[in-house]
Amino acid sequence: MKTFLILGAGTGGTMMANKLVKRLDPKEWKIILVDKNETHYYQPGFLFLPFGYYKPDQIRKPKKTFVPSAIELIFSDIELIEPDANRVTLTQGKRVIHYDQLLIATGTDIHPEEVDGMLDGWRKNIFDYYTFDGAMALNGFLKNFNGGRVVINIKEMPIKCPVAPLEFMFLADYYFTKRGIRDKVELVYSTPLSGAFTKPVASKMLGDVLEKKGIHTEADFDIMEVDAGSNLIRSFDGREIPYDLLVSIPTNMGSDAIKRSGIGNELYFVPTNKETLRSEKWENVWVIGDASNLPTSKAGAVVHYSAETLIENIMSAVEGKPLTARFDGHATCHIVSGFQKSLLIDFSYDVEPLPGLYPFPVVGPFPLLKESWLNYVGKLSFKWIYWNIMLRGIPFPLPPDYSIAGKKKISVS
Repeated sequence: MKTFLILGAGTGGTMMANKLVKRLDPKEWKIILVDKNETHYYQPGFLFLPFGYYKPDQIRKPKKTFVPSAIELIFSDIELIEPDANRVTLTQGKRVIHYDQLLIATGTDIHPEEVDGMLDGWRKNIFDYYTFDGAMALNGFLKNFNGGRVVINIKEMPIKCPVAPLEFMFLADYYFTKRGIRDKVELVYSTPLSGAFTKPVASKMLGDVLEKKGIHTEADFDIMEVDAGSNLIRSFDGREIPYDLLVSIPTNMGSDAIKRSGIGNELYFVPTNKETLRSEKWENVWVIGDASNLPTSKAGAVVHYSAETLIENIMSAVEGKPLTARFDGHATCHIVSGFQKSLLIDFSYDVEPLPGLYPFPVVGPFPLLKESWLNYVGKLSFKWIYWNIMLRGIPFPLPPDYSIAGKKKISVS
C-alpha cells in the first residue's frame, strides 16, 4: 500500500484531499491528511468580522466535516519534514509517516515581531484582521472607537490576499459613514508599493477609488519601527505617521514546520515550479496555496484554479507519465468597496488586471475594475460556493485557465 500524505487541511489541502480520494485507487493508495487545528475558517470572512458584518459561527466549521471517511485525518503539529528520506515526523506521539507522494499545503502566518516595537501595542490599539483572534479583538475595539486617525500599514509583500487591505479601508469608510462619524475619522492607507496595487492599470483605478472616498495613500512607505508610546509608525526614510488605531498587515511567512525542516526560502515558502506546481527540488513533493513561492496572489481563487492543474499532474506522475498540465497564474479577486458594491479583478502571471467584463465577453455579467452591485452579490455568494463546492473538490463550471476575452487593454501614463 502506497501513502499519499497531505500536510495542511486548509483550503488547498482539503480541496486536494477530496479530489485525490476520487482519483486514486483505494486498493493501492492510502491518503493521510494532517493538520494542527480542528477548526476550518472561511478566511475571506475575517475581513468582515471587525465591522460586525459576519458572526463568528458563519465563518468556522469543524474540519472533519469536509474530509471523507476514506481519508485518515490526524490532528497534530508537524515536527520535521524530510523529503530526502520521504518521511514526516509529527509532534503528537513523535509518529513518523513514510510517504510515496507528499503535498505541502501548510499555508502562511503573520509575524508582527518582525517590526520593531509592534508587539508593544499589539491588541491594545494595534490589531490585525488576518487571524480570527485578531479580527475579533479589532471588532471589540471598533465598537468603542468614536474618532481619530485610522492607519492601515502593509509591512511587505507577499501577503495573503493583496487586495484585502484595500477592502478594509473601503469597509472602514462605509462602517464609519453608517455610524455617522465618518467626518471624525481620518483614513490612511500606508503601503510599501508605489500605489494602491502592484500593477499600473489596477493601481491607478483602485487609487482613484481611494481618493474618491477621501482615503489618503502614503505610498513607498517602508516601515522601520512602531513607537507604541507615541502612537506613530516610522519608515526607513524618516517619515512618520501618527495613529489612534493601527491596523497592521505584518510580514507573512510560511509555516514554522517549513522553517524547522529547512525546505523553504528566506520567508519559508517552498520553492515551487510555477507551472507544474511540483517542488523545484523533489519530484514526489507538490505544493499548493500559500505555502508556495508562486509569483501570484495568495488567495482562495488561486488555490481553486491551480488545483485543477495539480490534480492532473499528480495523476500523471503516479501513472509514470510526463506532466502536461500547466498553471498560468490565474487569479480572480473581489474587492468589496462598501455601500453594497464591489470591484473585481482578473489576471494571470503574464497579464495584469484590466477593465472589461467577466467571465464572458459582451454579456459579463460582472464588470472588471468597476464598482457594481452585481460584483457585490458575487462576493457574498462566494461563501456558499466555498463551503459547498470548492472545499469538497467539486469542479466549478468556469474554466480555471485565464482568458483575455472581454478585457480591454489600456495604458496608464
